[in-house]
Amino acid sequence: MRKVILTLAVTALTVVSLVGCGGTSANKDSKTIIVGATPAPHAEILKRANELMQEKGYTLDIKEYTDYVQPNLAVENGDITANFFQHQPYLDQFNEENKTHLVSVASVHYEPFGIYGGKTKSLEELQDKAKVAVPNDTTNEARALLLLQAQGLITLKEDAGLTATKKDIVDNPKNLEILEVEAAQIPHSLQDVDIAVINGNYALSAGLSVKDDALAIEAEDSVGADTYKNVLVVKEGNEDNEAVKVLIEVLNSDEIKNYINDTYNGAVVPLF
Repeated sequence: MRKVILTLAVTALTVVSLVGCGGTSANKDSKTIIVGATPAPHAEILKRANELMQEKGYTLDIKEYTDYVQPNLAVENGDITANFFQHQPYLDQFNEENKTHLVSVASVHYEPFGIYGGKTKSLEELQDKAKVAVPNDTTNEARALLLLQAQGLITLKEDAGLTATKKDIVDNPKNLEILEVEAAQIPHSLQDVDIAVINGNYALSAGLSVKDDALAIEAEDSVGADTYKNVLVVKEGNEDNEAVKVLIEVLNSDEIKNYINDTYNGAVVPLF
């Protein structure tokens, strides 16, 4: 899932574009479910899911969005039945700030952070005062720092958790210089730093392989994997919609698990 700062997204609400969603109704028919998603990997996964849904007598009408605000508003307003693009912390924050009534009904995957080599090609070679790029927004920076801590490179305050910033580093034996960089720009800055922490979708877009290029990645049982799992979302009260139940079954099927594993080479990891 591509992560954005919610307040910026809300500010941009009037200028973002929605692909193909004008005038749609979520109640198209009982055998069709309209689902909003961002293009990759979410809409791609849904396109494969649609093949399986059709075998069960249902059809997905997939609406692609280019922002992270409209798909939630569309579910809240009833324009679409469900969406698939976000993790639980973003959903919780969106509900709180926008007074919406959205709930997650299935966990599907997470997009692991990885540490990638720039000027330094292995963690063992990392020198004193090496430059380390991490995302500059709170959610992603905390994940990055937790991954660095898991590799023994830094130690964070015990209570820092998922809001950690570099100010919460209490031990830095190599005196690493932590550079806070806009997440989408980190792959482009890789040659200027010793190592960088990059999340899965940005690594994928930059042609980096989590399995082949990352020096370390978030474990499947890590705080990051558990907390930032990507979820299928509906409006409260629609959890028992029959088409939604079938979609949940499909998204948690072996066929989708195999599709994710075969397609994304570790940049997207199924959680079922």
